[in-house]
Order: sequence, then C-alpha cells, then structure tokens
Amino acid sequence: MSVDRLSNTFAALADPTRRAILARLALGEATVTELAEPFEMSLPAISKHLKVLEQAGMIAQSREKQWRPRRLEPQALKEAADWLDYYRQFWDQSFDRLDAYLKMLQAKGGGDGPQS
Repeated sequence: MSVDRLSNTFAALADPTRRAILARLALGEATVTELAEPFEMSLPAISKHLKVLEQAGMIAQSREKQWRPRRLEPQALKEAADWLDYYRQFWDQSFDRLDAYLKMLQAKGGGDGPQS
C-alpha cells in the first residue's frame, strides 16, 4: 500500500460527516439523498464528501436504473486498520514491559507502594 493511499484514507476519516456516512454505508447501499437525510447540509455538500470517500477508495458507486447508490469498499479501511494494528502491538508490548518493571519494583520494595 502506498503512503499516498494511506494518507488519503486518514484524511477522509478526519471528518465526522464522512465517518457518519461510512457508518451508514456499513449497513448497506444508499443513495445520495438517503445519505444526506441526517445532515443539515445541501446535496452538493454531501456529494463533495462522497467524492473524497470515493477518491480514497473507501466507497464505490453502482448503478440501478436511474439511481446511483453508494456502497462501502472495506479494503481501504482494512489497510488503515492493519497500519494501526502494528502500532497497537508496539504499545501493548511497551505496556507489558512497563507492567513487568513496576511489578519488579514492588517486589523489591515490599509491595507497600512508593516510599517517602
């Protein structure tokens, strides 16, 4: 995965409206009108958000007669989750080492907590 794609994914996720749109699309396909319902903004504004999500590869447009519903494309989200998971593992290991160190200090000090 290129850094640009990851940057586009995180930039798209930075906006709460776009995150809400993704949450709605996780339930199934929806038209622009359906996606715009919970927001107090114009259809062109919603369309701009959809364009950002499409450019990031997070959603796609299908065609049913005159309708063009959007659907979630989970691969971009998986790639971001995989990237974050690497750092989650790093922090988990760091906290495990810190926990072991604190337990060792408590064992040396008799377990009474910090000494004054």
